[in-house]
Amino acid sequence: MSDEFNFYKVLSYLFSAKLTFKTHSLTYIYTGLSKPVGLPGIHEFTAMGLLDGRMIDYYDSENQTKVPKQEWMREHFPADYWGKGTQSRRIKQQWFKVNIGILMERMRQNDSASPHVLQWMVRCEGETQPNGALRFVHGMSKYNYDGNDFLSFDDKSRVWVAPVKEALPSKTKWDNDQVLKEYTKGYLENECIDWLSKSVTSEQKQLKKAPPPDVYVFAKKSRVETNLTVTCLATGFYSKNIIVRIRRNGRVLTEDDGLSSSGVLPNNDETFQRRDHVEILKSDLSKFSCEVVHEATRVDVVKTWSKKLFLLSLLLIITFGNIYSANKTRPKIELYGTASLRGAVLELLGPMLADKKEPTQGLAGWTQQSVSLFAAGCEHGSHQTVKCSQAGVSCLAHFM
Repeated sequence: MSDEFNFYKVLSYLFSAKLTFKTHSLTYIYTGLSKPVGLPGIHEFTAMGLLDGRMIDYYDSENQTKVPKQEWMREHFPADYWGKGTQSRRIKQQWFKVNIGILMERMRQNDSASPHVLQWMVRCEGETQPNGALRFVHGMSKYNYDGNDFLSFDDKSRVWVAPVKEALPSKTKWDNDQVLKEYTKGYLENECIDWLSKSVTSEQKQLKKAPPPDVYVFAKKSRVETNLTVTCLATGFYSKNIIVRIRRNGRVLTEDDGLSSSGVLPNNDETFQRRDHVEILKSDLSKFSCEVVHEATRVDVVKTWSKKLFLLSLLLIITFGNIYSANKTRPKIELYGTASLRGAVLELLGPMLADKKEPTQGLAGWTQQSVSLFAAGCEHGSHQTVKCSQAGVSCLAHFM
């Protein structure tokens, strides 16, 4: 997996918000640096699109091509979409370069040896209605400079908000452009939602074909000598909405019982995983079960673990291991009627024996038409450029 994907996937999660089950979001994040930093995967300009916090497209200043990051994007969006998207992001790349220079001069940083960072996030959220349509609930257009809030659009009052004095010149300039404000509001509330709806529909078509999550329940040694850690792992799923429960003799365990959860984490292959675990005494002979409900793939599965089963399985593994050593041939044996020996080992030991689906760790000559295209947050076609241009949006009004 590429270095830029590791770095900017983490960045996307910093911006993502917790959403209800029936709420979806479409987010675009742009990051521009004042100069190269000489680190792998970190480019002078990077742009990405995210659907519900998951990367769906990507662009950087080295390759200068907007590319899909999901197979359904490649299948459902035509070639001219990617061509226009590439053109739009090249324009944004130049816009960022100009505006970083403007801000550095404004803040008297021209002699600075350190790189400076300008970031922009455009986001819309829609709530699913009974008829399946998405209703606009929230929109955002926000700028950060060197990691601090700089300028944001208040969608309700239709004004730009400047939390720092250095942003006041930009606020004044952009507030005086009524066409820009109306267009920004219209993009967030209408066009962004239209593209969000199209993206959700395309993704859901893929989800119907997607494999269900892999579910494992296993135990391993705890840091406490007298304890074991029982873990329920669901991995390899695409939709982040998942329910994981651990039960002890039928009762659902909670934080009061010492239950901990990783929450939903990204895997290296664009899927997600979640781990819930609880510590128990080694002497505990209770029956533990792992329940996973994943509505997107219509999965509702329960797997069990108990100390007796754990000991029996280890004994069988040791026994068949000895048979294999003696006969130099691995016997083909079914355990519990359906699970193979390898399956039993994987079910007990889960990802300790698997080499995939581990979470990524770690975490920061212009034309009037081209500037108009950028300023409104447009991502999806030249008709927006024409609208903005015909409306008479000032080129200079969109520089900071």
